[in-house]
Amino acid sequence: MPAIQSREIRLKSRPEGTPAAENFELASAESPSPGPGMVQVQNLWMSVDPYMRGRMYDRPSYVPPFQLGEALQGHAIGKVIESGDPDFQPGDIVSHMLGWREYVTGPKALFTKIDAAGIPLQAFLGVMGMPGMTAYCGFLEIGAPKPGETVFVSGAAGAVGSLVCQIAKIKGCKVVASCGSDEKAARLKSVGVDHVVNYKTAPDLLAAVRAAAPQGIDIYFDNVGGEHLEVALELARPGGRFAECGMISQYNATEPTPGPRNLVYIVGKSLKVQGFIVSNYASMQGQFLSEMGGWIKAGKIRWEETVMEGIAKAPEAFIGLFSGANAGKMLVKLA
Repeated sequence: MPAIQSREIRLKSRPEGTPAAENFELASAESPSPGPGMVQVQNLWMSVDPYMRGRMYDRPSYVPPFQLGEALQGHAIGKVIESGDPDFQPGDIVSHMLGWREYVTGPKALFTKIDAAGIPLQAFLGVMGMPGMTAYCGFLEIGAPKPGETVFVSGAAGAVGSLVCQIAKIKGCKVVASCGSDEKAARLKSVGVDHVVNYKTAPDLLAAVRAAAPQGIDIYFDNVGGEHLEVALELARPGGRFAECGMISQYNATEPTPGPRNLVYIVGKSLKVQGFIVSNYASMQGQFLSEMGGWIKAGKIRWEETVMEGIAKAPEAFIGLFSGANAGKMLVKLA
């Protein structure tokens, strides 16, 4: 089979502050017919995630930075269209990390077959994928919830935060959540969140969260950092656990941001404050897929998606993450 022309999104320049359309370019490249041990895949869905912003800086991190003039990378779900290896057959559905392009050819080791078993394919980029596993592992392993405890979740309307809220309710906790609109607040209430604070309209975030959790909080799941982290430190009960998943309020900062003024509480309240990335818990993937799949089938977990269509929309989808344009998981449908 001849090579396929595939459109892809490349990093044209490194963003200063919030990413903009001019930092990306739409280009075309060939996806060659696969040789022995290779697989050719048509991408059906791709994910955009806040952590990708860190890879746009040219600095060391837990993953290498994106290179200028090269296609970006991210989670994707695709369909095998041609295979040079007997382990993969045309029509197989696979997950991989070579999103931001329409077609990809690569070694079979880069692709993992998935059995959707009646679950929508795109769910493996959200509730059954990296965001779901991030919520599951970070909350259960670091938060170690007990029935009756109070959980505060920032950025709660996003793909990770909304799942943390629901897992916390399954575990018998009271949940206080923050989000950036009344519409998102209503959706969080609809999945069982006890109290929701709209941080954009609350005149005093600390007072609003304190009113929702007058006895304090036992677990804080952080997606935002900044003022939210300071509020959580103020309201934490002795022995509280902080799962530091993300700090999106600082990802686009062009100069160092002030740290929380009340870090001293970590000592006096004997707090556990632990940052993590989902790959820390790779050994839990089987457990996660089994338990999350069971909750979904039992109707205990609901999720939302914001979908943009076409590879050309990928930069817009990514940029939208930083203005709260998404409800739940932000996805790009490619085919």
